[in-house]
Amino acid sequence: MLSRNLTTLFYLKKRSGYVKGPLPIYLRITTNGERFEISTKRECEPEKWNSVTGRKNGTREDARVLNSYLDTMQLKVYDIQKQMLEANVELSAEKLRNRINGVSDKSKDILEVFRDHNEKLARMVGSDYALGTLGRYKTSFDHTKAFIEWKYKATEFDITKLDYDFISEYAFWLKTEKQLGHNTAMKYLTNFKKIVIICVKKGWLVRDPFANYQITLKEVNREVLTPAELQTISNRDFDNQRLEHVRDIFIFCCYTGLAYADVYKLKRSEIVDGVDGEKWLSIKRQKTDTPSRIPILPMAQIVLDKYAGFAECIAKDRLLPVLSNQKMNSYLKEIGDVCRIKKVITFHLARHTFATTVTLTNGVPIESVSKMLGHRNIKTTQQYAKVVDKKIADDMAKLKGILVKQCQPS
Repeated sequence: MLSRNLTTLFYLKKRSGYVKGPLPIYLRITTNGERFEISTKRECEPEKWNSVTGRKNGTREDARVLNSYLDTMQLKVYDIQKQMLEANVELSAEKLRNRINGVSDKSKDILEVFRDHNEKLARMVGSDYALGTLGRYKTSFDHTKAFIEWKYKATEFDITKLDYDFISEYAFWLKTEKQLGHNTAMKYLTNFKKIVIICVKKGWLVRDPFANYQITLKEVNREVLTPAELQTISNRDFDNQRLEHVRDIFIFCCYTGLAYADVYKLKRSEIVDGVDGEKWLSIKRQKTDTPSRIPILPMAQIVLDKYAGFAECIAKDRLLPVLSNQKMNSYLKEIGDVCRIKKVITFHLARHTFATTVTLTNGVPIESVSKMLGHRNIKTTQQYAKVVDKKIADDMAKLKGILVKQCQPS
């Protein structure tokens, strides 16, 4: 909780060797046990000064003008305190003095703050954060650094210069120069926003430059394989061994819902006995570090059995011979062409297919699907339910057309 403790006191400061005459008026400010004083650049005769009220006695014009000036100065101090509290800045004597005197706090480089954040996050990977989270922040840092170099021809950027224009220009750059989709650009902006909020909370930024910038995500129409397409890929014979390996791993993920990062590091020790006595996968998702327990369906077990004695897998303590994500996607495109499937087949399509075609469409409750996918929030899983609803709507529209024709008089 931020401290609101602040007291002010106007007093006359006696100089060394003082005998008589007016004395300078100083304002003493105390906050959280720290105190400092600033000159008001005004004077008053000791005999006319009220040490209790901290004001000049009398109702003459000169007294009213001086007291009004002191009132304004005191209000300025409390107004600055209010601004700092609203910005979630912890009060300190140094920060308060700087703001009263119109001196900005020592400037900081946003990239330095970002770099420090990532270094601390790296030390917490495995306990509080997943490796995938660190990867996303590292990429976000690289984008931010590249944008500053491109836009400002600089290798650092003063955080006090961050404003709405910087944010909107950065978003535009991500979409145009980096050619990122809207949602991907917004996700990197969300990472960057966390760094900006750190600056605000530490008092290095008075205002949040994101205050008037709305980060929005567009609804995505997720592609999935139909049961027929899934069967076509499963049954296809390939002369090329690499294509066969990639197809097998892809099918395995269609029946387990594993993302690339999770199947890549899948170990034998992650096959456990489930509550039903059957074999389950028990993993922690790399992206979110959340647990995921998945019963192994027969189609997935066939793939595991096929590679059980595979030398490469045994040597690396892996269940499956997974290639790099780039190579997997390249081979999957070729598999799609061979199978004459017009959809763009990527490795992540397997996860979408598991969530919809394999589970939700076959009546598996969304709560169970959410747990198997390792989602932290069921809202994330509900996006797949929309795909199923659309499929139902399309199927019912076809049925409606058939029924209308059947009901027409011949």
